[in-house]
Amino acid sequence: MKYNFLNRILHKLFLGNKTLKKTLFDIECNLVNNKNFINNRKHIFISSLPRSGTTLMLNFIYSFNFYASLTYRDMPFIMAPNLFSFITNKNKIIKRERYHADGIFFDLDSPESFDEVFFKTFDKKKNNSLENYDKFINNILNKYNKELYLSKNNLNYKRIDNILKLFPNSIFFITFRDPLDQTESLIFQHNNFLKLQENNFILEYMNLIGHNEFGRGHLAWNKPVYFKNLSDKNYWLEQWYLFYKSVLSLINYENVYFISYEKLCYDKLLRNKILDILNIKDENKFEFKYSGSKAKDKNYNLNLLDKSKELYGLLLSKSL
Repeated sequence: MKYNFLNRILHKLFLGNKTLKKTLFDIECNLVNNKNFINNRKHIFISSLPRSGTTLMLNFIYSFNFYASLTYRDMPFIMAPNLFSFITNKNKIIKRERYHADGIFFDLDSPESFDEVFFKTFDKKKNNSLENYDKFINNILNKYNKELYLSKNNLNYKRIDNILKLFPNSIFFITFRDPLDQTESLIFQHNNFLKLQENNFILEYMNLIGHNEFGRGHLAWNKPVYFKNLSDKNYWLEQWYLFYKSVLSLINYENVYFISYEKLCYDKLLRNKILDILNIKDENKFEFKYSGSKAKDKNYNLNLLDKSKELYGLLLSKSL
């Protein structure tokens, strides 16, 4: 979205002031009936390393109109979407391609990953506390008059155990992609956002919403072992390897499913399996666009490359 001066001030005020966010959240909870017990419902959480199809999964599931999710129309009043619903932008805008330049288009009603704002507001211990999270979700369900919540948050993989304790019937989808293709996409986006964040507001905005995957505010998912230079392809491939190696044990969880990006794009049987898990009948015409392979085996550490390819094969063998 393009923000004018007033919008920038509002974003800094409502996303950057922790005390104000907590106060608004308390008012919101008093406004909304939070005695609505939602903890045993089948909410959906999509999480993974970026550039693996998380947004594709989000848009696919959201297209059936059974789930509530935060949208761009809720910005910057993430902590009190009901309280401020009367002043949020009511206009329709033409869909435009997002800053990633990846062929994904959005408008004000598109779902997006904004619930990290909640965790940045309340959590003091590495963003793993879930106190008040059910109230936060219930507020969103109330605004959109839905019973089920859909979240895409690339950091929620760290909270799976706690989320499953809070919502024992919830479903987690963890997406993955060919390591070289995903690495090349990570590098491209990092360089893309380095340029975009020459605009200080874009950098500040991404920091405020907890999106530190790329650019000047990048935070590594795992501590680098051998490769620390962000300009080196091997840094991003090592991050791929370390990430998926660390989450591999989650395959054994009953409510956690690993999803191949390539199969999601091409395999209708896989999509039907996903819909069966969610008890949804495939009656829409959602368009899947595959971002083709451009990766080459050049300038990669051979040992790291071999280990990554072996891990990718293992993920494929254990995925849905």
